[in-house]
Amino acid sequence: MISKKMEEAINNQINEEMYSAYLYLAMAGYFAEQNLMGFENWLFVQYHEELGHAEKFYKYLIERGGKVKLMAIKEPTATWKNPREAFEAVLNHERHITGKINELVDLAEKEKDRASFAMLQWFVNEQVEEEANAQDILAKLEMVGDHKQGLLMLDRELAQRK
Repeated sequence: MISKKMEEAINNQINEEMYSAYLYLAMAGYFAEQNLMGFENWLFVQYHEELGHAEKFYKYLIERGGKVKLMAIKEPTATWKNPREAFEAVLNHERHITGKINELVDLAEKEKDRASFAMLQWFVNEQVEEEANAQDILAKLEMVGDHKQGLLMLDRELAQRK
């Protein structure tokens, strides 16, 4: 049986992951409006990945005998000045999620919840990858600057993500 504190924290994380999905879906829509369908593709894939993260927490909570409590998802921002600003937001958001995962790890240690601690290690590693991906795209956007040809090349690269 999972502790009430851990149950509440995981329910909050489900909401964080659902917001992440919502944010990336909004970003995908922004890029579709800009006719940057490679960026749209990358973020749409990311949207599905975040839904998977929420589902992983959901199923874990049920397996541990916890009660799932879904909460309202706040409305995400839907416009950015340019692709670089959007990916700065991606990186900042992933850093926020890393902080939330670290808080869950801290709570699992405090509660001596070995099962949750072990499950959370997957998310710790996942966040390293999430931040690295966002940093990589942001670095490329900074290299490209205002050059439309470079932006189109990056768009083509991001269209390859499955």
